[in-house]
Amino acid sequence: MFRRFYPHEYVASVFALDYDKIFRKGFRGMIFDIDMTLVPHGEDSTPQVDALFKEIHAAGLKTLLLTNNDEARVKRFIKNIDTPYICDAGKPNPAAYLQAVEVLGIKKSEAIFVGDQIFIDTLGANRSGIANILVEYVTAHVESNIGIRRRVEKIFLKLYSRSSYQHRLGDILKEAPT
Repeated sequence: MFRRFYPHEYVASVFALDYDKIFRKGFRGMIFDIDMTLVPHGEDSTPQVDALFKEIHAAGLKTLLLTNNDEARVKRFIKNIDTPYICDAGKPNPAAYLQAVEVLGIKKSEAIFVGDQIFIDTLGANRSGIANILVEYVTAHVESNIGIRRRVEKIFLKLYSRSSYQHRLGDILKEAPT
């Protein structure tokens, strides 16, 4: 019953992923949520995120932003990023995820969705049959109040950590510095 809420992987951030390894595993496209996945809610992209997208593209992967935000927000965010997007997506509706795969011109088995919310991002990706990575949500340092949904997510993450559904994508993390 809880499986539909379990991500294929759970990682600290988008910066922990090794996109070359992901490409070598046969994936060809990365679909990203924006707010709380790449930047704190409502913020513009950062030089680090801009560089990340260049790194992802250099690895041979296509990218797409899939968000429930409006187009004005997305256009402001991608000012320095060359990537298609789908805004007002209606996540977790599976149709939005499948549309993203179609826009990228890949099979859904070649796509990975990356987001920060179990009940929207992970659920939608699982319902559409797309592998997914849940990242710890990004917050501004001044934010301290987390909502009820985040508290419930913590319960699901505890159950997930005890399940056999972890690490279904295998080794996709950058090597830890020695």
